[in-house]
This record gives sequence, C-alpha cells and structure tokens, in this order.
Amino acid sequence: MQTNLLIGGRWADGSENERITVLDPATGEPITDVAAGTPGDASRAVDVAAAAQPGWAATAPRVRSEVLRAGWQTMVDHTDELAELIVREHGKPLADAKGEVAYAAEFFRWNAEETVRIHGSMGLAPSGDKRIIVHHPPMGVVVMVTPWNFPAAMITRKLAPALGAGNAVVIKPPRETPLTALRIGELLEEVGLPPGLVNIVATTDSGGWFDAAVDNTHTRMVSFTGSTEVGRVLLRRCADRVLKTVMELGGNAPFIVFDDADLDAAVEGAMVAKMRHSAETCTAANRFYAEAGIAESFTTALADAMGDIKVGNGFGEGVTCGPMINARAVDDIDELVRGAVAAGASIVVGGGPIDGPGFFYQPTVLGDVDHRSPIAHAEIFGPVAPVIPFTDTDAMIAQANDTEMGLTGYVYTRDLARGLRVSERIQAGMIGLNRGAVSDPAAPFGGMKQSGLGREGASEGIYEFCETQYIATSW
Repeated sequence: MQTNLLIGGRWADGSENERITVLDPATGEPITDVAAGTPGDASRAVDVAAAAQPGWAATAPRVRSEVLRAGWQTMVDHTDELAELIVREHGKPLADAKGEVAYAAEFFRWNAEETVRIHGSMGLAPSGDKRIIVHHPPMGVVVMVTPWNFPAAMITRKLAPALGAGNAVVIKPPRETPLTALRIGELLEEVGLPPGLVNIVATTDSGGWFDAAVDNTHTRMVSFTGSTEVGRVLLRRCADRVLKTVMELGGNAPFIVFDDADLDAAVEGAMVAKMRHSAETCTAANRFYAEAGIAESFTTALADAMGDIKVGNGFGEGVTCGPMINARAVDDIDELVRGAVAAGASIVVGGGPIDGPGFFYQPTVLGDVDHRSPIAHAEIFGPVAPVIPFTDTDAMIAQANDTEMGLTGYVYTRDLARGLRVSERIQAGMIGLNRGAVSDPAAPFGGMKQSGLGREGASEGIYEFCETQYIATSW
C-alpha cells in the first residue's frame, strides 16, 4: 500500500523528504514509516483541491452519489484488510476494528442517498413583489483534521458528506494512525473518484500545517475531531478568516443507573459504553452514577465484568481490550486513578499499568468516588470506571451537568417516563436511554457546550458542508 502523500492524484514524498515512524502500540515496535508533509505541501494540496472542486460541484448529484456508493462497497469488500490495518496501527481488538470498518463504510452509503436529496425551496415573499429561491451550493475546499482513535470512521464521517455536497478536501490524518487514511485514499482512487478531490497530507508539524492550510484563501471550511483543548486553538485560528467550522470535541459522559434498572442490562450497557474500542472513545461513559439502593451490587457486578476482560494484542483470540495508544496515555490514566484513590476512592478491581511490552492498562473499577475528584472532571480515555453513589436525583443531575463537556449521556431505568425526563435534563447532544451505544450514521452526532459545534451524520450532516444562498427574483 501507499505510504506517501496524496496530492492531486499523485503519491509523492513531502518537500523535505521527512518520514513519520508508525508504531504498533501492542509492542511499541515500528510498523513502517510514512511521508511527512510540510506546511507548503498542505497549502499546495489546498490549491490542487480548489482547482478540482468546481468540476466536481458541476457533476450531477446522481453521479456523485454512485461514486460514494462505490466507496461503501469497496470498503465492505476490503473489511478484513482495513480491520487488520487498524489493529496494527491503533491496537483495538480485531472485532472492534471490523465493527469500525462497517460503521465507517456506512457513511458512504448513507451520504450516497443524501447526495441526491439536497433540497432548496421557492416561495412568494409576503409583500408579493418577488419570489424567494433558496439553494445549497457546496462550501468549496474543506480542511479536515482527524484523530487517532477511529482511523477509518472519523475520516468517512466527514469525507462522505463533504464529497456528496460537491466539495474537495485536504485531510491531515493523525501521525499515530495514518495508514488507514492512506489506504482509504487508494480505494477511492480505484473506484473512480476524480484526482484532486481527496488529498491526504500527514505531518510532524501540526501547527504549521494547519496555519498554512487555513491561511490559504481557497480554504472555506474546517472540520475537526479531537480534544476540546486543541479545538479552542483551532477555532481561534479559523476566526482570523471567519471560516465555517464543524467541531466534534471531548466528552465526559455520565452513566446513570437508577434503583429500578435491570442490573444485568445496566452492566451489559456499561461495558459497551465504557469498553468498546478499548475505552478510547469520546462517547465512552466517564462517570457512573449509581442510586444508593443498587450502588453496591452494580459496582460489584461491573467489577466482575471488568475483571473478566482479556487484555492483549488486538489480534489475540478472545481479546476485548487492546493497548492504549502510547506510553503517555497510560501515564495520564494512572495519574487520574492515583488522584481518585488519594481523594478516598477504593480500587475494586485493576488499578494500574500492565508491565511488559506495549502500552496496556488494567480494566479498573473505582468505588465510592467523590464527585469533586479530578477523575470525575477529566476525560479518562482509558479502561477505568469510577462509580459515584447518589440518593438525590436533582443533586445527581446537577453533578452530571457540572462539566463544560456535553457530548453523550446514558440513563438506565425501567421507568420510561422517568428515563425520558432525566434524559431531557442532561446537557448532552446524545443520550443512550437503556442503550450503551448511540452512534449511527442516520442520527445527528455532536455535542452541547464545549463538546462541539455542528452535527455529523443524519440529514443534517451533509448540509454542514453546504452554503445557503438566497436569490430574489420576479416574473
């Protein structure tokens, strides 16, 4: 497979011939290296995208739609290859990697259908002196910055609607997991996507790369998935040119279990919400609020389930938790656990790094966590579940909302009316009510507060990559 930059349909080294070493997080050993682009390469990619975009925008929506559907089919056909690539560079268990490929591919199929449904409107002005015509042309060139935790899905969730709407894109894949992005670029070439519409430029100079891409006058939009801290920086830079932005940022999801919940279902949902993709997801349950009557039994059952997890290389049989992305991630997780214990929490299971090669952390449950503990206010991004008992529902909801993040929340109760009332009071863009997974290409993905701007997926997703133009006319 290709390991160079993709600019204008050509694969080449970066301008300074620098390479990025890609590590296997399960061993800490190098897999291969890929070309590193310079800020100049990023700006050149924007220029190339700008030259290719008008022709694509003028292409019939049905033709664009069929290219996207071919993208879905080729990803499905290459599921095993792509999943193995994800395991190698990210480390997630093979079953999770295959699930990611299926999810990622579905954005092409979903947006193939949405591409032919970008609607406008026409009406008579109330004054009766003109017609109001509204339509939705593409933005133009979209710069995309994607994270390492979903090497395929975080690209296709942006790329598919952007292409469907008639845009061209420049992608900065993460330096930790660039291989999947490059392979997707190859597959799109093979199904006939015109050159110049998708450009992929990895880099070691993220700040310089972004500045060059944003300062290029052809860039009209930025789509970013990553931490809130980085998102704030990028928003400030985008403000210099008043660029449209879609941002999917950090999370701090509460997982609420009421006394009347089905305990087995709640634990099963908690394992999905916490441990999918080795717990390295922005939608992961971060704080577990268990009502007093069920808190002890829930904590024990959750600890039993976490203790049964097999940790190891993602290719290993029965492995459901792979390595963390790097050594720093392990250190950050452990620091949060140590801080919680120092504040009075108890370690019910796990509680520390795993010795040996690779970057592994024990699946951990902490009991009797204080809501004021740092672990309740930070995005853990690892296999640690802090349990906070509660007796007062109103006070618990206030604690659940006591964060600048608002991406996801989870509620478990047999009382549907109460579940809906509580769900509506949680300040998050997505709620799983008696469900441990919320993501779906047909649903609007995004957060409230500092968890993001805009929505990806659903019918809303493709309009994020469109302008709105109004034409006044009369006849």
